[in-house]
Amino acid sequence: MKRSPRPTRAERSRLSILLAPPDEDDLIRLLRAWRLWIVGGLLGALLGAAAFAVAPPPFRARATVNVDFHLEQAWPQNTDREQFYYLERETRKLVEIAMSDATLQAVSDVSPALTTADLRSGVPAKLQLSQPGNGGWHFYVDHRDPDTAALLAEAWARAFEDRVRHELDAGSAFSLERFITAAVVQGELPVLERQLSIGMYMLAGAGLALALVGLAVLVVRFR
Repeated sequence: MKRSPRPTRAERSRLSILLAPPDEDDLIRLLRAWRLWIVGGLLGALLGAAAFAVAPPPFRARATVNVDFHLEQAWPQNTDREQFYYLERETRKLVEIAMSDATLQAVSDVSPALTTADLRSGVPAKLQLSQPGNGGWHFYVDHRDPDTAALLAEAWARAFEDRVRHELDAGSAFSLERFITAAVVQGELPVLERQLSIGMYMLAGAGLALALVGLAVLVVRFR
C-alpha cells in the first residue's frame, strides 16, 4: 500500500498557526495592522459599490392596504385572549385570500407574460406580504423592470381589496367576519426602490474584506 507523503516543515508550520489558540502577540499584530484594516475596508466598500453597479438587485415596489378588524364592534365585551385568537384566525384567512388563485389571477391579467405559476414560484417576479395584522398591509413585488414591479404591486393590492369585499358580500369558504374592512391607501404610485441598497453592498464588501485582512494578518508572517 502506497503511503501518503508526510507534510513538509513549512506546511506543519502553517497548520500550527491556524490551529494555535490566539495569544497576546496575535492581538498586537492585529492592532499594528491598522493601516491595512483601513485600506482593506475601503477597497472592500469600493468593490461592493462596483458589484452594485455591474449587477444591481431587482427593483422592489410597495403598495399598502389598510386592514381594520374593528375589534370594538366584533368583540365589545370579550377578553384580550379571545380578541387575540380572533385576530390570528382572521389574519390567516386574509393571507390565504391574498395568495389565492383568484387574487393572483387578477394580478396575472395585468401582465399576460406572467402566469399565476410564475407569481407563486417567484421567477421572474417575487411577491411578498409583510407583517400582516391590524393596520397597513404592505404588498411587495420584486422585478428587474421598475414599471412592471410597480404595475404588479398596484394590481395585487387592488385585487386583494376586491377579493375581500367580494368575500364579505357574497360569502364563501373563507367566512370572513363582516366587520373587517380593507382599503388601498397607497396603490396608484407605489413606493419604488432597489431590493437592496448600495449601502448594503458596500457594507458587505467592507465586512468581507476586513475578515480576509484579519485572517491574513494572523496567518501570514511578514518578514
